[in-house]
Amino acid sequence: MQDNRRKLMSASFLTLITAGVGFAVRAGILSEWGSQFGFTQSELGTITGGGLVGFGVVILAASLITDRLGYKTILGIAFFLHILSVVITVGATPVYAAAGKAATFQCLYWGMFCFAVANGLCETAINPLIANIYSEKKTHYLNILHAGWPGGLIVGGLLAKLLVGNVRWEIPIALYLVPTLWYGVIVLKEEFPKSDVAKAGISFVKMLKEFASPILICLLLLQVCVGYVELGTDSWITNITESLLSGQGLFLFIYASAIMFVLRFFAGPIVERINPLGLLCASTVLGATGLFLLGSTSSAGMIWLAVTIYGFGKTFLWPTMLGVVGERFPRGGAITMGAVGAAGALAGGFMGGPGIGYQQDYNASAELKQSSQETYDRYAAADENGFLVFPKVRGLDGRKVGVLLDDAKTLNTDYAIFADPTDAPDDLKELKDWWDETGQPNAPDDKGRVENARIFGGQMALKLTAIVPATMFVGYLLLVLYFRSRGGYSVVQIDESRSEDDSGSDT
Repeated sequence: MQDNRRKLMSASFLTLITAGVGFAVRAGILSEWGSQFGFTQSELGTITGGGLVGFGVVILAASLITDRLGYKTILGIAFFLHILSVVITVGATPVYAAAGKAATFQCLYWGMFCFAVANGLCETAINPLIANIYSEKKTHYLNILHAGWPGGLIVGGLLAKLLVGNVRWEIPIALYLVPTLWYGVIVLKEEFPKSDVAKAGISFVKMLKEFASPILICLLLLQVCVGYVELGTDSWITNITESLLSGQGLFLFIYASAIMFVLRFFAGPIVERINPLGLLCASTVLGATGLFLLGSTSSAGMIWLAVTIYGFGKTFLWPTMLGVVGERFPRGGAITMGAVGAAGALAGGFMGGPGIGYQQDYNASAELKQSSQETYDRYAAADENGFLVFPKVRGLDGRKVGVLLDDAKTLNTDYAIFADPTDAPDDLKELKDWWDETGQPNAPDDKGRVENARIFGGQMALKLTAIVPATMFVGYLLLVLYFRSRGGYSVVQIDESRSEDDSGSDT
């Protein structure tokens, strides 16, 4: 089965290209969804977060059966769902015309959810697959595999930059079908190996016993933080940096992704020098520094520097965590590696996307209230949004803010489509009336205040997020000290001759 491992690596790499393209394009069109459908930042965060939740749930569930069903079956189902997700998502505009904002929210949420289910199935299969066929250097090849994610972000970011605002947003969304069809053909044609745990005859119960290890539990808790920082921040970084440097948000996103893409090919030599846990310690320091700087500066040069540092910091976190679990807990097979992916994805979905969106709403609203209560009252959303145990807040209405910031150009274009204004949808007529009667007369005073409030909210969200990698540093340092006390970090191998009554690793 070693003869076709390059083809299997290519298919696995393409699944992450697909995920990255879809993720980046969606990140690029969040503001368009906000303007077109009237969503607040919290609502947009819930849409993106719903995708990450689906991603995590599927990884957790599918990892329980992957070693039995086989990698080919799992990837075949993912291929079908990737195609289905496009159909659901592009239906948002006609759904909005027919049923309004609430139905459109559900359409986008479940389209994202379906996309995430496909991504979760891919993640469930490709990590143990690559760890199996490249067992000699698991961390190195898992980092190479996960270069596909930033590679997809780069392609998706470029598509968003070139197409979003120039063509209907449905077109760039549908373009991620290109890598989908590519990996699908390979999956359908190629033979896949049995997993190492299946070949070794390790039972399902024995795989679950790996979770008795305190070290594995500690790694899962740290992966929760990785998911919050990487996936949560990636959901918002384009929007936030765009408010800081108009016209450069997507370029900064592509630049950070390019750093990740290149560096992940060089994880092997770095790991050989400082071991995986040392690499993770260094990454958290850089990640926290980059996020704090990005939330503290308005200088273009410093923003690019901060993104550089942040890019270096987040590059190795996710794949190296997978590598550590694959190297230390190989008898857990897809279940232990799936648990790592699920922990990160669920954290990004339940906490990262919605949490960073909430932080923006909370701080932007507070800043705008302090600047001008009257301006806040004109732009506050109709409904409150909350996050976990934090107080509810009325964020800024995305449609009204969008009209203000582009001087109603899009609104007037949309309204002019209807020869008879009475034929316009009720939401559009309501927005046009609001702008003519309330928004436009106060726009000269409101625009600067709203812009400043949005920038303040975004930067405060990044500074608060920097606390997470700073906390992670402490956790990784404790693991470094633990392994040093045990003689150093080493790779555990599955011994196929071991009895099923033998204990697992690090317990």
